Amino acid sequence: MTNGSVIDPVEAQKYYMIDSYAEFVKSEGVPVVEGFVVDSLTMPLEDWPRLGGKGAYVHLTGRGQLLSCYVAEIPAGGQLNPERHFHDELIHVVAGRGATTIELPGGAKHTFEWGPGSAFSIPLNAPHQHFNGSGSEPARFAAVTNLPIVLNLFHSTDLVYKNPMWFPERFGEERYYRGEGEFRAVRPGRHQWETNFVPDLLNFELPEWKERGAGGRNIMFTLADSPLHVHLSEFPVGTYKKAHRHDSGYHIFMVSGQGYSLLWLDGEDPVATQRVEWKLGTLFAPPDGPTFHQHFNLSDQPARYLVFAFQGARYAQLEGSKRVEEPIGTDTSVKEGGNQIEYQDEDPRILDLFEAELGRRGIQANMRQYVGARSG
Repeated sequence: MTNGSVIDPVEAQKYYMIDSYAEFVKSEGVPVVEGFVVDSLTMPLEDWPRLGGKGAYVHLTGRGQLLSCYVAEIPAGGQLNPERHFHDELIHVVAGRGATTIELPGGAKHTFEWGPGSAFSIPLNAPHQHFNGSGSEPARFAAVTNLPIVLNLFHSTDLVYKNPMWFPERFGEERYYRGEGEFRAVRPGRHQWETNFVPDLLNFELPEWKERGAGGRNIMFTLADSPLHVHLSEFPVGTYKKAHRHDSGYHIFMVSGQGYSLLWLDGEDPVATQRVEWKLGTLFAPPDGPTFHQHFNLSDQPARYLVFAFQGARYAQLEGSKRVEEPIGTDTSVKEGGNQIEYQDEDPRILDLFEAELGRRGIQANMRQYVGARSG
């Protein structure tokens, strides 16, 4: 009851729609970079006292509400502060070389060395520390976490950063820290490689994924038994992938190649709505809608990209995401109730634009063999 007094809007806001994650980010004192696309290699970073190096949060237009992304830099010859956190974290090294030490229950430690194009996950709440292996060059990585949902559920930073609990099942086998792993056969596009550390994404052997088109290849990673989504895809020179759509939150890191992606909502013009130019280091996330997106390789080498998202192929979390996967998924035609546009059903201007772009670069297009006859 107000007893007839005037309500102070500033005071009232303390008790209404509190975003614990947003408040935490504000307290960190580092930049929050927003937008449709960023260059993780060159984006400016500032001192980050809690982390011990430099960094910035990255809130892309399509990041969704369940994930946080940040870019961190370790100074030459330096290290970040030791930490442990009650949230999952996926890491992609974009520049420099270094090492990470992870403490196991009982006090033993695993240390593994990483470089550009490495990816790994920190086992849930494991004490760890990152080191720069160079005395002259900084090292930089990008990370995606499920911190927003954890903080907004429990609204306790002590739970997240001062929690003494161990999760032994998350640490995996010792060989997983050497880059070894196990292949888990599921079906094309959903095959998994279980490990904790992938030393070299550029040269990792990928199974075929014909359903996404044009000689593409793909693997899902299960890193440190995390429920978060990780996959690595490749498509050959002179080709592009079939358009598909899914929920927001899929952070796309370009690992090799150069090209562009088209993004549009159902009913919009696919070649005139949104275009993202990408190269090594580019990071973007298709916004919700869900948004159709289609990737085009303009370089003289195969193009690879790494994706971090909320729900992985192993552990179901959201009912909506399960419906995307089963019984039909992102590699099933929209004509069959799925979320993929087959080549023969796409706007013919898409192929015309791609061939013109390659022609200007003197690269042979190899798509006619895949596109085939157009539907009426």
